Amino acid sequence: MLLLRSILFNVLFYTSTLFITISCSFLFLLPVRYCWWLLPMWSRVEKFLLHWVGGVKSEITGLENLPKSGCIIVSKHQSAWETFALSEYYRQPTFIMKRELRYVPFFGWYLMKFRQIPVDRGKKGKALSAMGKRAAQAIAEGRNIIIYPEGTRRAAGAEPQYKYGIVHLYKTLNCPVVPIALNSGVYWPRHRFFRFPGTIKAEILKPIEPGLKPEEFFRLLKDQIETASDRLLDESEKATPDNIIIKEARGLQAEYKKK
Repeated sequence: MLLLRSILFNVLFYTSTLFITISCSFLFLLPVRYCWWLLPMWSRVEKFLLHWVGGVKSEITGLENLPKSGCIIVSKHQSAWETFALSEYYRQPTFIMKRELRYVPFFGWYLMKFRQIPVDRGKKGKALSAMGKRAAQAIAEGRNIIIYPEGTRRAAGAEPQYKYGIVHLYKTLNCPVVPIALNSGVYWPRHRFFRFPGTIKAEILKPIEPGLKPEEFFRLLKDQIETASDRLLDESEKATPDNIIIKEARGLQAEYKKK
């Protein structure tokens, strides 16, 4: 059953995404203000398929912690789930992502249409400066900037590897930072074909207000996200004790905590 449901969901996930991107290509002819409905629609379609086909529910709490003005959203990144499942709750989301994604047919065109922020990881200082300027414009427009501070997907339970670039944004933009903890890697693990039944949970934490010293902010952000994510992992273990990914996560935790 797990194999069948995973095959069916994966096929439907990619075909539905492709169908939506192609069928809605008329949006390229319209001003972007008329196009934002596409993201929440896509998010709801894929969560519906994930639940009823893949057997994985989605639960998001703490929506009241999202400011009604521009802010930075800093999310744990364990799977593809958080890239679409949370999009319907953001205000004109602006993702900070690697530049290469712009070259993906259709998907990359939408990234440019919705004015996402590409980052050239090879240029470091110049990339930070360019990212800061574009992010400041997005905040001024009341948009939400979404960044994954570890830079890439990390397995559930893996040692945290936060990059310092988020501190640059915090100092530059002078706006609230909203941390998000989650357990998506337990049920939608990276580099795995299977979607394991259970409930993916994302917890939107209280904003960190501007004004903290850089090191203080960095430690607080990491501590809040990791503490809440560890708690969600504990809840996953109680709810689905036979999940093999949880066993792997515990092994990863034990490994890095020995250091």
